[in-house]
Amino acid sequence: MSESMTTTLPAAGLLDRERTVAGTQFNRWLVPPAALAIHLCIGMAYGFSVFWLPMSKLLTGTDAALCSSMGFWGQLTTTSCNWTVPSVTHIFEVFIAFLGISAAVWGAWLEHAGPRKAGFIAALCWGGGLVLGGIGVSTHQLWLVILGSGVLGGIGLGLGYITPVSTLIKWFPDRRGLATGFAIMGFGGGAMIGAPLAVALMKHFSATSPQGVAPTLILMGVLYFLVMSAGAFGFRVPPTGWKPLGWTPKAQGGNAMITDHEVHLNKAWKTPQFWLVWGVLCLNVTAGIGVLSMASPMLQDVFGGRLIGLGSATALDAAQKASVVAAAAGLLGLISLFNSGGRLFWAALSDYIGRKTTYAVFFALGIVLYASLPSLGHSGAAGLFILVVCIIMTMYGGGFATVPAYLADLFGTQMVGAIHGRLLTAWSVAGVAGPFLIAAIRQTQINAGVAHNLVYDRTLYILTGLLLLGFILNMLVRPVNPKYYMTPDELARERALKHEDRIGGDAEHAARGSLGLVGVLAWAAVGIPFLIGVTIALQKAAVLF
Repeated sequence: MSESMTTTLPAAGLLDRERTVAGTQFNRWLVPPAALAIHLCIGMAYGFSVFWLPMSKLLTGTDAALCSSMGFWGQLTTTSCNWTVPSVTHIFEVFIAFLGISAAVWGAWLEHAGPRKAGFIAALCWGGGLVLGGIGVSTHQLWLVILGSGVLGGIGLGLGYITPVSTLIKWFPDRRGLATGFAIMGFGGGAMIGAPLAVALMKHFSATSPQGVAPTLILMGVLYFLVMSAGAFGFRVPPTGWKPLGWTPKAQGGNAMITDHEVHLNKAWKTPQFWLVWGVLCLNVTAGIGVLSMASPMLQDVFGGRLIGLGSATALDAAQKASVVAAAAGLLGLISLFNSGGRLFWAALSDYIGRKTTYAVFFALGIVLYASLPSLGHSGAAGLFILVVCIIMTMYGGGFATVPAYLADLFGTQMVGAIHGRLLTAWSVAGVAGPFLIAAIRQTQINAGVAHNLVYDRTLYILTGLLLLGFILNMLVRPVNPKYYMTPDELARERALKHEDRIGGDAEHAARGSLGLVGVLAWAAVGIPFLIGVTIALQKAAVLF
């Protein structure tokens, strides 16, 4: 950069993208732990269910007759009645909805602002949302809990979820699936760390605060802000034109499903490919959430006393019922583990077999597995039933981790983060509609007199049908029509918005340093908590066996 340009351009702020361009001593393997630091924090979204029951028992000495008739809207502002569990679970629906909305709305801004600024704002929103939610709990204002943990936290989830995607794909053009799998694996595993931590903190604070919920939310909010901020400041972006040492891009046309052109966000979402992949993700998530949301009660209803070595027709006493519940809870630990591991396994595998083939496997294998669950339940094969559910969970998580690389293959890497943000509205739809649909079907059959161990059969067959539809949509995906490609002028303008015209850097020599002590410490900082979470999940799952 010339001296005249240096004097005319404004100085870049600490959070600006220009300040994050990698130097010669940087190593690209420092980016995945930065991404994991963010995703392991926001992944606590999957573990929020540990708060539902304690949040319904905050007040003592309430008027049961008065409170029993109070609906959801009344509970938003009451300070004299406990909230119901169904009322507080709306928090999950709100932050999943806002995850998709925020990712769609601010995805394009994120591409221009860079990962450091976006990651730091995500830390403010997620951490601050939990703190505000804790204040809402302490003042017993449900509307404030929903506003904080739900709305503000949901915005943090959306920004935090997509922040690493574009950066990782640019750093790993040779292993797109592996790179995004590393980060998104953290979202699946965040609950393995966060949920036990929350339970321990609530127990610690319960002596001085009702159920210990408020101080736990506040403390975790501060902790998550600090960890996510560290991840955000750890991000670097490669100079324009950078590529891994010794790696040569495949010749044009080497793989028709991987483009060497770029598609702008404003055009990408208007293509048939975008909406086909949107449908693919939505159906995969809907089916997965269907099993995820009913896994524990399904195991109890279908197998009952068999989970603890008794006959299916055996009448259970209170202690035996508690043992059955504990055994079913162990399944949730396994689900978290397989959900997280599947994100890395399937995404990495997609680098070798292709994204379209990977999704074809998800749907084809899923159809067989979902359709087999009723028969396995009827035969009492609890072990096989659990194994099938765990495999299903790997594909549920793998769908999330593979889709960013799928989008990069179809639309290029220039705006993949923004395109991914738009696509995540499919998750919002599935996250709200899926559990509602499953619960409604289950309750309808119970009301019709269907035995509890049979109420899931029809639901599972319906989910099998959704997977068949997803298989068809995936097979219809074709390369993007060249008419949607950016022209050289459009690409130059987009790069100027990212200030790539002033931060070209040394593409040939950048990021050639060794991992070093800093890299080892960075990986240890995210790896050790993750392994602790895995250990806890395995200990819980051991109850099943």
